[in-house]
Amino acid sequence: MNKIILILFSVLFILVGCEDLMEPIDQNNRTLEDIYDDALFAEGLMMNAYSRIPTNAYNYFYSDVATDNAVTNDKTSSLLHMATGQWSAIMNPTEAWGSAYTAIIYLNRFLDEAEKVEWSYLSDAIDTLFYMRNIGEAYALRGYFMYHLLQAHGGYDASGNLLGVPIITEVVGETSDFWKPRNTFEECVQQIYSDLDEAEKYLPLHFARARNLSQIPAQYKAYGVNDYNRVFGKDFRLRISGQIVKAIRAKLALMAASPAYSAATTTTWENAANFAAEVLNEINGISGLDPQGSLYYTAANVDAVDLTNDAEQPEMLWRASKEGGAGSNELERQIFPPSLFGNGLINPSQNLVDAFPMANGYPISHGSGGFNPYRPYENRDPRLNRYIVVNGSQFAGSTMNLTEGVNAIDNLPTSTRTGYYLRKIVREDVSLNPAAPQTKPHYIPHIRYTEVFLIYAEAANEAWGPDGTGANSYSARSVIGAIRQRAGIAQPDNYLASIATKEEMRELIKNERRLELCFEGFRFWDLRRWKDNLTQPAMGVTIADSTYTTVQVESRLFQDHMYYPPLPYYEVLKGNLTQNSGW
Repeated sequence: MNKIILILFSVLFILVGCEDLMEPIDQNNRTLEDIYDDALFAEGLMMNAYSRIPTNAYNYFYSDVATDNAVTNDKTSSLLHMATGQWSAIMNPTEAWGSAYTAIIYLNRFLDEAEKVEWSYLSDAIDTLFYMRNIGEAYALRGYFMYHLLQAHGGYDASGNLLGVPIITEVVGETSDFWKPRNTFEECVQQIYSDLDEAEKYLPLHFARARNLSQIPAQYKAYGVNDYNRVFGKDFRLRISGQIVKAIRAKLALMAASPAYSAATTTTWENAANFAAEVLNEINGISGLDPQGSLYYTAANVDAVDLTNDAEQPEMLWRASKEGGAGSNELERQIFPPSLFGNGLINPSQNLVDAFPMANGYPISHGSGGFNPYRPYENRDPRLNRYIVVNGSQFAGSTMNLTEGVNAIDNLPTSTRTGYYLRKIVREDVSLNPAAPQTKPHYIPHIRYTEVFLIYAEAANEAWGPDGTGANSYSARSVIGAIRQRAGIAQPDNYLASIATKEEMRELIKNERRLELCFEGFRFWDLRRWKDNLTQPAMGVTIADSTYTTVQVESRLFQDHMYYPPLPYYEVLKGNLTQNSGW
């Protein structure tokens, strides 16, 4: 009995003296108020947006398999299903809505709260500098995500109105209006311009170490060299800068001035050319074209990048982080041919192979080109062999036999469907051999300078013709000439010299853009903004007894309304969003 009484008193003591045991356990969940005294936590709001940049992952580049540039051997691919007739508002692998709006909502909250955050305990000056840099980045990112929303969802409604997306610039809360209709495309363009203009007020052209006051932007000179470098120095070079803002503006203007949108926008080709020139003039125009720019993905160029030693590839205007340590081999695992233990995921088309000119610059269809159909890969533009694995190529230390064995067409589920494999974007010094696998670092470009050169060439040609320069010192012809010379086209470039009209130059520029930017996520959107043929089937090649026969591999079942992709079905169901016509 005494033992029972003792136990009862003990239990009673525990229950009375430790009431906290009956309360829910503190999960250490942080609240919004925590950002005011924790700058890193506050910055996490903006980092959420950085983490959603579409080109953070190579999957963004794979949209070429839904065009005439390539196919995929992954029969479960949503891009394959989209391209062959199953694209809908419910099944849309190019949708940007969810991720982009999530980023914008985080950025709006960041912009609303940033002034209340103690960004630095060191001094009021440094606190102010961090605040200004951060809000500059946030405005720029908001404009950037709006650009992707317009690209992926802008279009005409059934009444013939060119619509964009709902503009959301305020904090979203419980009392917010969740029934906002779509703004016009033009209103969205102007909102992006406004955000980019606001960002430029705070951001330097580049994040770099200033050695004296003359290298500091005027609005920051009063803070001195040391404080400026602490906030705007080279350690932040992968963040969005003023030069990147200018490039985003040029990308937006190019899209808005293009045939798919120009009828309902005020942006002109001249605007797009001048915006691009602002970026290019800062690198001294054509003389700033990186000789290695088209080979940014190769081992030598990737390995040379080292921010600690100020070693950056001149081609990179904006890129993702370089992988640390030993890197990875997942990209190669997806793309390498099966003989090298890869999955052969992306198969370039015969269409794309035929788009590469001869080494003398003439198209293969031109009488002066010298094309030999029995030796179709000889004397071709050097970019063909740099970007695509053809039969007989040397690749990753092996000679590629694509006519028989595991690498031949449809031999395995991982074999090519077109007779070609992809070389561009992978590192050939990676090994997938299970006996001795190797990994290597990679990085992904967000914006390359070559893209900006091509923006200028296209816009300048439309604004002023092949040889017009506007207020700039270079023309569409001179830019395209420099890109082709870098590629290895024999000089003098007689084919380029023979181009006489804006229309002829337009087709050449489109082709150069196709080649230079292949497998970087551009072709799918370029065809749409140009309103070019979407239904060109993807072709391949069979080889027998030195005879190369072109064969159709995959149809492209796009209809005219598919120049403008749909809004997500789940969003239209909510009530106040007008769907693009045809969806």
